[in-house]
Amino acid sequence: MFKPWLDKYPEAISSEIDEIDFKSLVEVFENSFEKFPNHCAISNMGKELTYAQLDKKSQAIATYLQQTLKLQQGDRVAIMMPNLIQYPIILLGILRSGMCVVNINPLYTPRELKHQLVDSDAKAIFIASNFATTLEKVIAETKVEHVVLTRIGDELTLVKRSLINFIIAYVKKMVPKYKLPDAISYRHALRVGRKGQYIRPIVNTDDKAFLQYTGGTTGGAKGAILTHRNMIRSLQQGEGVFGVIVDPGKETMVTALPLYHAFALTVNCLLFIKRGGKNILITNPRDMDGFVATLKKEPFTFIAGLNTLFIGLMRHPKFDDIDFKQAKTTLAGGMATQEAVADEWRERTGTEIIEGYGLTECSPMVSINSYNTKKFNGSVGLPMPGTDLRLRADDGTIIETFNVAGELEIKGPQVMQGYWKSPEATAEVLSDDGWLKTGDVALFCEEGLLRLVDRKKDMILVSGFNVYPNEIEGVLVKMDGILEGAVIGVDNPVTGESVKAFVVLGDHSITVDMIRSHCREHLTGYKRPKIIEIVTELPKNNVGKVLRRALKDR
Repeated sequence: MFKPWLDKYPEAISSEIDEIDFKSLVEVFENSFEKFPNHCAISNMGKELTYAQLDKKSQAIATYLQQTLKLQQGDRVAIMMPNLIQYPIILLGILRSGMCVVNINPLYTPRELKHQLVDSDAKAIFIASNFATTLEKVIAETKVEHVVLTRIGDELTLVKRSLINFIIAYVKKMVPKYKLPDAISYRHALRVGRKGQYIRPIVNTDDKAFLQYTGGTTGGAKGAILTHRNMIRSLQQGEGVFGVIVDPGKETMVTALPLYHAFALTVNCLLFIKRGGKNILITNPRDMDGFVATLKKEPFTFIAGLNTLFIGLMRHPKFDDIDFKQAKTTLAGGMATQEAVADEWRERTGTEIIEGYGLTECSPMVSINSYNTKKFNGSVGLPMPGTDLRLRADDGTIIETFNVAGELEIKGPQVMQGYWKSPEATAEVLSDDGWLKTGDVALFCEEGLLRLVDRKKDMILVSGFNVYPNEIEGVLVKMDGILEGAVIGVDNPVTGESVKAFVVLGDHSITVDMIRSHCREHLTGYKRPKIIEIVTELPKNNVGKVLRRALKDR
């Protein structure tokens, strides 16, 4: 097989991976609790949580799930909230109970939430009260039996908790009215769980740890089955690449990317917990004033983000007041980092942006540049340890030449087991011998580094999130008065791409503003068309299929 990286970088990233070091993520957590009890694990809104406290609180959640709610090992439990101290407590609690985590974007519309809850067969959900009204609209159509509600300030001190919860609910009015009469509070669950006796489950490496939902490589929201083995291997790969500079018990990671996203989940949360690091959780990174103020107050050694986030930070008038002297590197993923952004970041912070590539289906890390990269090179680097990459041409042959593009295929211990309840979709992307088709077009440059070229499918990438035209088009044509709709991605200097919709009307009284309103009701923010063009007809081939490429070309 063509492995150009081995000859050129024999010592940069090992092509091998050590024997598996833990049997489950539960063992990973317990090891950190024992080694780093007094070290800070999580910081958020001025509150810090030590590893010993994280141990006790997550164990209480696990006990509550087991003994009070009577859920069974392997049951799916959803989390729907922004980055709060509660998130890792609940996340670890679910895994320590032997159950499976279903991460959900808190900004989902009722339609999107319903699909994920129904598809996953989730029995319970932990949700921030800000989003409870969304759940209320669909819960009767799901198998959710238990709802645990948390308020934003629930892990803060009494005075601060009361003040913040009051301001959010009654001053800023950020908690729409809802009716979930059987819901219980997060704090109540903690109190009850503490009184019970935790029973440590026997968790095996092949047990499901996450149903991590993604648009997938072929479109449609599907749950990638990630086992404890997948996640442990991914953490080992991360240590193989960055273990030299991530000193156990001494590092601080800035976590502005949402924990429900595979990148932040693995790289920020789980990897730094394994290494005894501290995570500074940013609840609302769109509040740049608050974000910058936090970075000015708390020293950090690592920060992870994506192109959009870096631009937002550098546009803030007080960005240059942030002290980057202790920062070792900046990690980037989720979308392509623009060279101009990387150059400005280097000039103003003194740190290099290290770009990588991953997929939810790969837990998620596939490749990354070395931490000692001297200058941003626009590549996504070398494969993670134990990972094989190959490129397949349109005619099915394997490419073994530099600078020739083909569809990227991946094989490694981090590759998912398949899509939940979707054997046909799994068969489309995962071969019997373990090779995953990514749908991404890439090449190996003469330096032996992997470079992404384009996406084979029509997927649109908005701020690191996958958007698929079929879903958006389905929402458009549900609106009375719209005959047809087609969606493409167009370049956007901030988000990478934006969604553009072409619409054919049957009722010419329909306006662009009315279409926008319809989309706001049914689509979360990053999926909504930013540009809407009303046209008389859509270009089609001779069997009636809409030609999106023709729309792009024009």
